Amino acid sequence: MATEYGHGYGYRSGPGSDRPGFDGPRFDGAGFGDPGFSDPGFGGAGSGERRHRLPAPLRAPFEARSWREFGYVLLGLPLGILMFTFAVTMVSLGAGLLITFLGVPVLAAALSGCRGFGALERARARRLLGVEMDDPEPLRPRGRGAMAWTGALLRSGASWRHLLYSVVQFPWAVLSFSVALSFWAYGWALLTYPLWFWVFPVYAGQDGLQLYGDGTHSVYLDNPFEITMTALLGLLFTMATPWIVRALTSVDALMVRGLLGPSRLATRVVELESDRGVVVDTAAADLRRIERDLHDGAQARLVALAMDLGLAKEKLTEDPRAAARMVDEAHGEVKTALQELRDLARGIHPAVLTDRGLDAALSAVASRCTVPVRVEVDLPSRPAPAIEGIAYFTVSELLQNVSKHSGATRASVDVWRVENRLLLQVVDNGTGGADATSGSGLAGLADRLDAVDGILVIDSPPGGPTRVTAELPWRG
Repeated sequence: MATEYGHGYGYRSGPGSDRPGFDGPRFDGAGFGDPGFSDPGFGGAGSGERRHRLPAPLRAPFEARSWREFGYVLLGLPLGILMFTFAVTMVSLGAGLLITFLGVPVLAAALSGCRGFGALERARARRLLGVEMDDPEPLRPRGRGAMAWTGALLRSGASWRHLLYSVVQFPWAVLSFSVALSFWAYGWALLTYPLWFWVFPVYAGQDGLQLYGDGTHSVYLDNPFEITMTALLGLLFTMATPWIVRALTSVDALMVRGLLGPSRLATRVVELESDRGVVVDTAAADLRRIERDLHDGAQARLVALAMDLGLAKEKLTEDPRAAARMVDEAHGEVKTALQELRDLARGIHPAVLTDRGLDAALSAVASRCTVPVRVEVDLPSRPAPAIEGIAYFTVSELLQNVSKHSGATRASVDVWRVENRLLLQVVDNGTGGADATSGSGLAGLADRLDAVDGILVIDSPPGGPTRVTAELPWRG
């Protein structure tokens, strides 16, 4: 349903013609639909305006990232041997001693050592692979002393994941080391063959690198064509090596994130704790705002009204005309106080939102905006009251920003559902430059949306237009 307020124009000629999730970018919480976002790999567009003269396959063997990844693979084997040996030895010893009480502290020592190796692996992955990850959840002993620490180690799922990583990383490190070193060595050796093939006739007594040989027949790479083809084959190996190493290290990155990072449950708990703090702070701020509005607005008017009525009562017998005038003024104050109370109640939770839903409530907000606003709400059903309230106050605050700060002459509000997400978009043709920096109203709005797993995306270049898109979870 579309409704126009003010002048008879809007931003779009048809419903959904400029919505994320339809013709525009979709805001799915992963990359926010940014067409300029790409993986910062070889030749990726996400590196900004930087341009390279060499194509990515020719540039890759000389890039610092390729050498860091190759160094990661080379270091992985000796560290894998050390971790595997420690883990298997300590776990075997601890399991064998479980018949006695000594097996428990030995297992705890094994888990503690694996956690130490895990910290080293995370640092190595951050430094050489650029893996961004948090540390796992810390130990939480239920008391003090060695027994409490041992129990915390044995109960911690992160400790057992570190042990699993110490075991499974070794065979993968052997494979990665063998493949990466073989491709690297053969590639550079064949590529530089024209520079060192003379070693064979001078020092080895043969024409060149032997390709095939038996008791009666031998094939050597010795003529210019064969030497050139060998170098070209080496070039192919050299160009392919960084990509092969990158594929190998991507598996390492997955193992590090999955086994050495925080679990999904722990990450979710941290997010919920943070969101709970935001919700508590927001509720406290709202209570302070309501108290301030009541104290400075309606309460002050009611106090003045009581004083005026008291004076009118005293003058009623002495000067009826003055008393009537004071009663008339008090009547006007009553109307003003009632209007302020209505506005305050509307700011807490408007009755029209409960009775008629988002369409009618947003239409009422748009009618009070200082610029013409087109409202379009396309929802198959009403969302949960909590989500509906957040959506209402989000649009209300954005339209207040349009009225106060944008300098716009028209605006539009679109609300629709895409799969299990509720999307809101407010667009104005103002001067732009909106920024959700710390301390601004948009920053607080983004925090409120984040508390319910929502997203706020602002596109406001200098000169406008401003497009603010909010995404909320759909809860029916």
